[in-house]
Amino acid sequence: MAKSLKKIRILLIEDNRLLRDGIEAILKKQTDMTVVATFSNGENIRLTMKNLKPNIVILDLGLRNRNSLQIVKSLTKNFPKTKIIVMDLIPLQTDIYEYVQAGVSGFMLKDINVKEFLNTIRGVYEGVKVLPPNLTGSLFSQIVEHALNESKTPLVDDSVKMTKREKQVVELIADGFTNKEIAQQLHLSTYTVKSHVHNILEKLALNTRVQIAKHAHFSNAYKSTSDSNNETLIN
Repeated sequence: MAKSLKKIRILLIEDNRLLRDGIEAILKKQTDMTVVATFSNGENIRLTMKNLKPNIVILDLGLRNRNSLQIVKSLTKNFPKTKIIVMDLIPLQTDIYEYVQAGVSGFMLKDINVKEFLNTIRGVYEGVKVLPPNLTGSLFSQIVEHALNESKTPLVDDSVKMTKREKQVVELIADGFTNKEIAQQLHLSTYTVKSHVHNILEKLALNTRVQIAKHAHFSNAYKSTSDSNNETLIN
């Protein structure tokens, strides 16, 4: 009797039902893949992850009701053996940088063809890091690789004095929130949040939000709050 083929176990998180059903149908036709579960958002998947033990999680980067970056952080913390692939129409370079730092193994553009889609899954399963084709070999891809390999020391001195509100803004930036989302979280106007971001950049002598997020990830001043926030994401 021939030995049965070990299948790649896939969990799909996509809030567009048509796209979710279409992807599931494609994956079910593959002899080396099986879909163990599908979700419309990232809520309440911890038990499913524990019970079904997927090898790959495919995650929509732009979930309407959840923060995809927070989901990635929670999954990589609680299920480090599971590899994550995110999908988006046109991912920003800052998004790619932050998601790679958070532990994502692959990016797929939603307009790729089926062959590329399946090859990305198989490549990530085998341990390959996959960037969108238009970035492969680019200067930016080299910057991402350098960021992953560089020594993990704070960019700036932790002794810089920050107000309580500024620390809250830094933590939310590190979790991937936009200015509008931060404003909603803290019950502030978007203009006020922009002002806080400007002040934070000035105090830390930084130039971009990505650098603020990197500072928060590497700084002892923010780790406890960030970790406690991530714990609440998956029930």
